Amino acid sequence: MLTRTAVGAPGAGPYAVAVDAAGVTWTTLVHAGQVARIPPGGPPELHDLGNPDARPSLLALAPDGAVWVTRGGDDRIDHIRADGTRSSFAVGTGPYGIALGPDGDVWFTAIAADAIGRLTPDGSVALTQVPGDTGMPAMITPGPDGAMWFTLNRVGALGRVGTAGEITVHPLPDAGCGPVGIAGDGAAIWFAEIGAGRVGRLVPGDALQEFDLPDREARPHAVAPDGAGGCWVTLWAASALAHLDERGTVTAVHDLGAGSEPHGAALGPGGAVLVALESGHLVTLRPAG
Repeated sequence: MLTRTAVGAPGAGPYAVAVDAAGVTWTTLVHAGQVARIPPGGPPELHDLGNPDARPSLLALAPDGAVWVTRGGDDRIDHIRADGTRSSFAVGTGPYGIALGPDGDVWFTAIAADAIGRLTPDGSVALTQVPGDTGMPAMITPGPDGAMWFTLNRVGALGRVGTAGEITVHPLPDAGCGPVGIAGDGAAIWFAEIGAGRVGRLVPGDALQEFDLPDREARPHAVAPDGAGGCWVTLWAASALAHLDERGTVTAVHDLGAGSEPHGAALGPGGAVLVALESGHLVTLRPAG
C-alpha cells in the first residue's frame, strides 16, 4: 500500500530521507533551505537553516536521533538534534554525500574539491584529494570491511577510503555508467549506475556483480538495502521504485506517478520503504498484510 505525505511548501523539494529506529522520519527540502522532522503520526516539523539557498541535500542519522545534513549551496554541514537545536560547520567544499563512519566521525564527499572530507566531533575538517582525474565523488557509505566507500560519478568508479585517510579507486567496467547512490548492508555494498540503467553489488574482495534493469533508461538514483539481502532503488526518469533480491532479480516495480522525481529512499520500521519525491511528497510503501 502506498501513502503520500505532503512536506513543506509547494516547490520545497523533498530530496533525501532517513528513518530512525523509533520511526521518526527526516527529509531535506532542497529548494527551501529546510529540513523536516516527522514524528510517527505527527505533522512535519520544519527546521529552517537560515539560508533559502543552502540546498540541504543528504542526511546521516546519528545514534541519538539527531541528523547530519550537507548544505551544497553554502558549503556547510549542519547537526540538528531531535529538539531542534542546530550546530553548523563551514567546510568550504561543495559537500553532498554524508555518512557516519565506524570511528564516529562524519565522512562526506566534497564535489567541488574532488575530495573526501572528514568532520570530527570537535568541528575540525580534513580533506583528502581523490587520486586521478576529476571523478565527482557523489554518495558515501560505511562498508562491511571497516572502510568508507563512495561513488565517482564522472569516471565510472567506486572509491574506498580507510580510517587513516588512504584512498583507492576501483574503476567499474563501464566508464560511462555514472554511479551515484551507494549504501552498505553489513555484508555487501549496493550502488546505482544512473547512466547505464544498472544496479551493482560488491562484497569487498569478491567479484563485482552488476544487474541490468528492465528499463535501461530509468536512471536509477539512490539505493536502500532491504535488510534481507536485497535492495530498493529509486528510478528517477521512470518515476518508480524497484526492488531487487540478493541475486539481482527485479521482484517488483512500483509506479510513483508521472513527474514525481523520486530521489532518496530509506527502510522504515516493519519493512516499510520511504521515498522522497522532489515533486513535493514523501511516499511510504508498506508490505501487504
